[in-house]
Amino acid sequence: MPIPGFEIGTMRAAVNAGSIEWQRHALERMMERRIRRAEVLDVLSAGERIEDYPGDAPYPSALFLGWAGGRPLHVVVAYSAARETAYIVTAYEPDPIHFEDDFRTRRTKP
Repeated sequence: MPIPGFEIGTMRAAVNAGSIEWQRHALERMMERRIRRAEVLDVLSAGERIEDYPGDAPYPSALFLGWAGGRPLHVVVAYSAARETAYIVTAYEPDPIHFEDDFRTRRTKP
């Protein structure tokens, strides 16, 4: 069920308009993982929303899946409808230990 106030279209409009705040944690991890800002933006512009985190604070967030150069990428983004701003929380390449081969489905613990 989608998060009230976090519509994909409005979040993508904010991203496309440059209304983005890059969290320090995200930028540090992206550097470590060799993920470029352009790749994150591509995931948010065209990727698939695969999980919602409505209880995240200070803004609800969601997990997106996209592809960059043949590799899967996950991006967690929080969105403030009141500020019309997307907050990049983190980005990473999903691993097969935690996700099924589709990179959408979390593996259940044995």
